[in-house]
Amino acid sequence: MLLADLGAEVIKVERQGEGDETRGWGPPYQGGESSYFLALNRGKRSCELDLSDPGDRGLALDLGAEADVVIENFLPGRAERLGVGFEEMRRRNPDVVYCSVSGFGSARHPSDRPGYDFLAQAESGMMAATGSDSPTKVGVAIIDVIAGQQLTIALLAALRARDRGEGAQRIEVSLLDAGIAAMVNVAANSLATGEEPRRWGNAHPNIVPYQTFETASGEIAVAVGNDRTFRSLCRAMGLDQAGEEPRFATNSDRLEHVDELVPILAERFREESADEWISRLEEAGVPVGRIRGVLDAIRAAGAAGESPVFSIFHPVAGDLELVKSPFRINGVAPRTELPPPMLGQHTAEIRSAGWEPAA
Repeated sequence: MLLADLGAEVIKVERQGEGDETRGWGPPYQGGESSYFLALNRGKRSCELDLSDPGDRGLALDLGAEADVVIENFLPGRAERLGVGFEEMRRRNPDVVYCSVSGFGSARHPSDRPGYDFLAQAESGMMAATGSDSPTKVGVAIIDVIAGQQLTIALLAALRARDRGEGAQRIEVSLLDAGIAAMVNVAANSLATGEEPRRWGNAHPNIVPYQTFETASGEIAVAVGNDRTFRSLCRAMGLDQAGEEPRFATNSDRLEHVDELVPILAERFREESADEWISRLEEAGVPVGRIRGVLDAIRAAGAAGESPVFSIFHPVAGDLELVKSPFRINGVAPRTELPPPMLGQHTAEIRSAGWEPAA
């Protein structure tokens, strides 16, 4: 989808009669299509193929022969057994960029282990480091998202290498590796100490105060990234004495004395409303934010000047609201004119060679 947003012509090859399994991940549905599928598949054409059928397999190879990029997400080894693996594609297309996405990587055993985001969150350490009382998954399929973004970055670099005359490129991304890489500072902390991380809930393992606080009218998030900002926070809260105490002078001091500092701040925050604290802290230059629901977040972003969503017409769902890609090029967010496809919507035109790559 990211590549389509950037202008790529994308053909989504789906299993005949069933299609992408996320088509059935609902409710909610819009016009009979799952919202989950609709969120991920704009800008693509859908072609149903049975890769065990020689004719359909030949069409898949023909498409690969004309493509800049081929992406597959079978279990490791399955594409080769079906006759659409890297070596066969490279034989037909010597400059192909061939990308494989799997759960746990082809170099690990068992290599054909199936994977989903939920399993990757469990096995990457992400669940163990998230939540308060028990391991908790992130509220969105975050490793799926990260793996797709990492693949896109590697793929764009591979296209540059191909254009320099380096020939075919082979890329592999696994959900497990994407999840472990996403643990960044948490993983670094554990490697440095030799200890598993504790779960900090809405607090931070290395920065204090950097967490949520209850106010007289709901919770807010406060992010104090340096000592100067901490002193500004204390002045804005009328806690000048705490801002001057040696035990809270540096972030390292505050981390050591976190169980003494946080109750002082928490008691003061509960005395006034969220609106009052946000106004006061913003005026003092202290990073602060509201705890918003998803719809509230979308509406607030739009009210602040630019909506993060756009509308596109879908043949059965009607006017469909989708979240934009987050980047801007020359101040403009990319978007596609193609709505998410219905299953097999473009099979006939592709079989009849009616589709041609963009010039």
